[in-house]
Amino acid sequence: MKSSLDMNKIARGLRAERKGTVSVGGGYFGAMQLLAEIEARFRVPMGGGRATDPEWTERRLVPLAPRTLKRLEAITEGVRARSGVSVEPMQLAALLLEKTTEQLNDDDVRDLVTGQRRASR
Repeated sequence: MKSSLDMNKIARGLRAERKGTVSVGGGYFGAMQLLAEIEARFRVPMGGGRATDPEWTERRLVPLAPRTLKRLEAITEGVRARSGVSVEPMQLAALLLEKTTEQLNDDDVRDLVTGQRRASR
């Protein structure tokens, strides 16, 4: 099992100060960040079974278009090949949904609900 990195300890060692998190959108770096998050969060339950995020307690059905499911399947195959972590397409979908909603600020949500776009974009 991989040991987790203590970012605060690393910052102290470099005489640096942590300022927050960096958000990556897409591309290679976004894919690598997603892979790292899967490796860090997914754990095999005590009783065995498929690795998952222990904080996920809600179960819902999410309808998908066939092309979306195929894309999720292709991405999960890449994750399995690269990391060895067994992730299922809907687990990946849950993680992507969680990350996307965390990136939305209150103004983004208000604009989405009211159908308006800010001119500053």
